[in-house]
Amino acid sequence: MTNKYFDIEDTLFNITENYSEATELLIALGFSNLKDENMRKVFGKSISLEAALKLKKINVETFMAELIEKIENNNPGSEELSEKNNTIKIAGVLPCPVKAPLTEAFEGWVNNQNFDYKLEYELKAASMGISWLKDALMEQSKEQLPDLFISAGFELFFDKKLFGKYKAEDMFEDLTDFEHYNEDFENDYIKLKDPNRQYSIVGVVAAVFLVNVEELSGRKIPTSWEDILQEEFENSVSLPIADFDLFNSILLNIYKNYGEDGVRRLGKSLKKSMHPSEMVKSHIKKFDKPTITIMPYFFTKMVKEDGPMVPVWPKEGAIVSPIFMLSKKSKKAELKPIVDFFASKEIGEILSHNGRFPSVNPEVDNMISKENKYMWLGWDYIKEKDISVEIKKSLDIFNSFVEGDKTV
Repeated sequence: MTNKYFDIEDTLFNITENYSEATELLIALGFSNLKDENMRKVFGKSISLEAALKLKKINVETFMAELIEKIENNNPGSEELSEKNNTIKIAGVLPCPVKAPLTEAFEGWVNNQNFDYKLEYELKAASMGISWLKDALMEQSKEQLPDLFISAGFELFFDKKLFGKYKAEDMFEDLTDFEHYNEDFENDYIKLKDPNRQYSIVGVVAAVFLVNVEELSGRKIPTSWEDILQEEFENSVSLPIADFDLFNSILLNIYKNYGEDGVRRLGKSLKKSMHPSEMVKSHIKKFDKPTITIMPYFFTKMVKEDGPMVPVWPKEGAIVSPIFMLSKKSKKAELKPIVDFFASKEIGEILSHNGRFPSVNPEVDNMISKENKYMWLGWDYIKEKDISVEIKKSLDIFNSFVEGDKTV
């Protein structure tokens, strides 16, 4: 049951947070525990406004009418307030290879919709970085935040100074209808779906190896992350340092699985950081060629079949940077069709087939051998650790073992 100001199914906390009139009215109707700020947060986050009213046997429609009247009496400019609350904002970054087709598909879909709200969206290419999003998060209140975010990586969504601070408030909800993810991401090796149903994922950016066999000089082709951390591959590996999302994922997974020593060895292995489009052509360089380049799976498809560059899918699994989608629970009704669109088979195939970014949609054939595994941090690890601290710690270790001007 919704109106132009609030959704009765939203949490008691969110509604009282947005409207002091709601707190005053509820206290007058017997919710004396809301006088205590801590109780308002604890109790309010655990129950919807509708359920709380029914618990006290208060007529929901009568309460709504009275609350709306109080809001409008206290806010002479309530029409402007209504318009503001009736605007849905989307922000995010899309992987560069699929930014154009995804945006085109989204705009085509939007043009055929008849929303009863104003829709604003800003979707940029991943190459633009996320600093513009971070600045907005630091400066805006949670009421001003966009209602839906899409982006790969861990830094943005788990930093307690950014999105992480809202996670504990149960502000976001996975609005997708997936009971199960694509079998590529729900099997004995990986469970990508958020068990707490706060974070949605639409696909992943997968990191694999590209080996220049002409530069091996008698060494065996590395087939695992463990292999590239060996002494024989020191000063031989090009890493996607410019791609912060994927690089952070690599660092975090190496740190989790191989400890500080693994991160040190990764630092020693670094030869040069190049953009993936440069990596696939690195064999034509006259000097200083990397033996191994680590890159998104998409770019391996640009390699000539008869050339010296050989793609290798790590046997422990390609390290993944999930493409997250966060949706405000308080805007569930408005966001649901938009979430359904981004989680659809159509978008999944654009990600997977156009961009080689495997989709979680169970109806999509990612066209990747079932023998190929994926490596990711896991929800238990994310829950136990402060990810922003882990990123800084692992980056400091990495940099301490990177020689001279190669420091990140």
